Amino acid sequence: MKLSKIQRKKYRVRNKIKKFSSRERYRLSVNRSTKNISVQIIDDEKKVTLVSASSNTKEIKSQKKDKKELSKIVAEQLAQKAKNIKITKVYFDRGIYKYHGRVKLLADELRKNGMEF
Repeated sequence: MKLSKIQRKKYRVRNKIKKFSSRERYRLSVNRSTKNISVQIIDDEKKVTLVSASSNTKEIKSQKKDKKELSKIVAEQLAQKAKNIKITKVYFDRGIYKYHGRVKLLADELRKNGMEF
């Protein structure tokens, strides 16, 4: 079966990360749409999502912020949840998205809140 251009991009980035991943670090996966952004910390060995945060929740949607501010809020939420279960080191999986704009803002805000990648 032939893969589309987007699927090839996603697998190329993800497989590079999985190749170098270790047991001490988990994968931080970013999913971005035109209006929302969501982030997950995933354990690839157990194939389980450990922590997730999204701009699609009621408390964040009620704030009515622009998309860049939503990225910062989601990053703060995820960093707080990760601290609660003692996760500080992750691998950043940007997926098919360029490290630019909202994805970069999200990464910078995660670094400010104590995440290492």
